[in-house]
Amino acid sequence: MDDGSGSSSIWRRLSKLFHGRHDADTVEQVIRDASEDGELDKEEGSMLLSVLALDELQVRDIMTPRTDIACVPEENDIREAAALIVATGHSRIPVFSGSRDNITGILHSKDLLEHILNSPEQALPVSQIMREPLFIPESKNVSDLLHEFRALKQHLAVIVDEYGGTAGLVTIEDVIEQIVGDIEDEHDAPREEEISPQPDGSYLIAGRAYLEDLEETLGLKISSDEVGTLGGYLTHLAGRVPIAGDSFALEDLGGIVFTVVDADVKQIRSVRMFKPGAGAPAVNNAAAAMKLPALQAVGTEEHQNTSNTKA
Repeated sequence: MDDGSGSSSIWRRLSKLFHGRHDADTVEQVIRDASEDGELDKEEGSMLLSVLALDELQVRDIMTPRTDIACVPEENDIREAAALIVATGHSRIPVFSGSRDNITGILHSKDLLEHILNSPEQALPVSQIMREPLFIPESKNVSDLLHEFRALKQHLAVIVDEYGGTAGLVTIEDVIEQIVGDIEDEHDAPREEEISPQPDGSYLIAGRAYLEDLEETLGLKISSDEVGTLGGYLTHLAGRVPIAGDSFALEDLGGIVFTVVDADVKQIRSVRMFKPGAGAPAVNNAAAAMKLPALQAVGTEEHQNTSNTKA
């Protein structure tokens, strides 16, 4: 391995496969075989497999959702924008007009610093120095996005949904992390686990946790054609954004109970999941007036009284 012969061997084998136009499954098998035979370092093999997997990802799978984007109104002056950049640690900040659905530019910290150093006018609106944003559809292939980033010399793109609204944001770092794993710098806050076991046997789950991750980690098979996260799923079933204290029992999953721990008027931030008989809150059948499919809901007293009044 020291003389690089093993690496040369695998690259020769891969080159033959590519020139022979073999499919991705064959290439993947060659990489796995080389890793198992010791011809390729395990970490290098994992990275190569991750590169192949880019073709199976869409940008919606790796984006930062709109609700988590740090952005600045275009009428704000550069001093306010500078404060946001310092607070977030981002080198590029989207600029919007009216709402986040209308992204009009991207503010680069380099441009901001240059203007602060070279111009006495500090009250200039950010719209005067922002750059043209790159817009891409949320269905775009991640591998194609990487090529586009390189060709256009861009590091950030705004993701738009089918209606032209802002769906999220994706950076070249997001793409690279799919290959090499998470990249953290001095500005990154410690990342909380999205699914965290608790001492009492329950699980604390982030509202943004994907339904497919719940199946992979906890064995909970929850499917939905409308939403992809646990918070979105409970909101969709309830017909409103639940508040802290609202509880739901999914009978199709053997009586698993989800209790909202933290939420605001727009989204669920965290949920506690109780297995049957593990200290789960009692489910009140009277709340069945909400008519949720395969779901019983126990809301707060305020919500229950509201539902009863409407009924």
